Amino acid sequence: MNLIEDLRWRGLIAQSTDETALIDALKKPLTLYIGFDPTAASLHVGSLVVLLVLRRFQLAGHNPIALVGGATGLVGDPSGRNDERTLNSSEVVEGWVEGIRKQVAAFLDFDTPVNPAVVVNNLDWTAPLSAIEFLRDIGKHFSVNQMLSKESVSARLDAGGISYTEFSYQVLQSYDFLELYRRNNCTLQLGGSDQWGNIVAGLDLIRRVESGSAHALTVPLLAKSDGSKFGKTAGGSIWLDPTMTSPYAFFQFWLNSEDKDVVNFLKIFSFKSHEEISVLEESHNLNPGLREAHRALAQELTTMVHGADATIRVENAARALFGQGDLAELDETTLANALAELPRTVISKDQEFPTWVELLAATGVVDSKSAARRVIKDGGAYLNNEKVASEEFVLTKSSFLCGKYAVLRKGKRDLAAVELI
Repeated sequence: MNLIEDLRWRGLIAQSTDETALIDALKKPLTLYIGFDPTAASLHVGSLVVLLVLRRFQLAGHNPIALVGGATGLVGDPSGRNDERTLNSSEVVEGWVEGIRKQVAAFLDFDTPVNPAVVVNNLDWTAPLSAIEFLRDIGKHFSVNQMLSKESVSARLDAGGISYTEFSYQVLQSYDFLELYRRNNCTLQLGGSDQWGNIVAGLDLIRRVESGSAHALTVPLLAKSDGSKFGKTAGGSIWLDPTMTSPYAFFQFWLNSEDKDVVNFLKIFSFKSHEEISVLEESHNLNPGLREAHRALAQELTTMVHGADATIRVENAARALFGQGDLAELDETTLANALAELPRTVISKDQEFPTWVELLAATGVVDSKSAARRVIKDGGAYLNNEKVASEEFVLTKSSFLCGKYAVLRKGKRDLAAVELI
């Protein structure tokens, strides 16, 4: 199976300019790129879709370029928006560029002697241009009529208008493709399907300026089976930066994928073979309650983004929370991340500690003190995985893990936390 067939099997092809010509071009190593704009301090899981496609091309022997948009990030892409983007300062964007550059680099191989990856910043060739040079040398090749017909622009016009700043984004992205064509002999641009108009405009610019030809390939925008936006939870976006989304929360995001989505996610994000994914799909269809496919997905993605050690820590934490491991063995950061989404109550070191009944009710793990008494009587109340059978039991400072946290559990699944401050 060639690379294009593999991408199609994984559901990773939306549009292509000339698929037959592209397949023929891919018989030899070619250079391709994907652009990432610094619109936040970190990439999110949605960015992984195209980033991992770039990695698949490198594994197939092609030369990948990851472009971080230090220039385009100062302007703002109108695609997928109904209003103007808030412009960030050059200092903020510069910091985000550096952070995203490091994130992107973690997914590509820069040391292979055959087809090493390259990371570039489009500010390097955009900043030296004067406005007059840009308008005369680049702008003259763009038809305003054609630009107005692009979906991202027409949608914004229908929604109330678009600034000249964001209107010019297409020209800047096209210029990136032209420059990489000149500098690196880059002949393929990848992107999300919402970037199709911008990518095709770059192809046209290469033809007009250099009488050259190149290719375009887009990846479908990912949505969940229920139609909701991929990569969003009640707590917000799922980021690749561990300080913005903890490895524990990252692992749980994949582990909690909807049953209808998990096999599709494996095809899109996993580097497992078709045969391995088919085995997981069969297991999932026979017994989805085992969650083998979910766990395989969570393990692979968490290891890919945060490393094998982090995956081991978060799996140990998940088991320990539900009584299948020793909570005392968890480090403070992993424990804090694991407890972050739980209902909790805070106790001051200087106050009189509540009784066990009062504490269970205060954390919300039960509805009332009377419900707490029933749970205790039935033997279903646990502190740090140890059963507590006395209604009058009172925590001491030694009850707190890492000197700060206590884990309450009702039965097998209902959890809450106590934090000592």
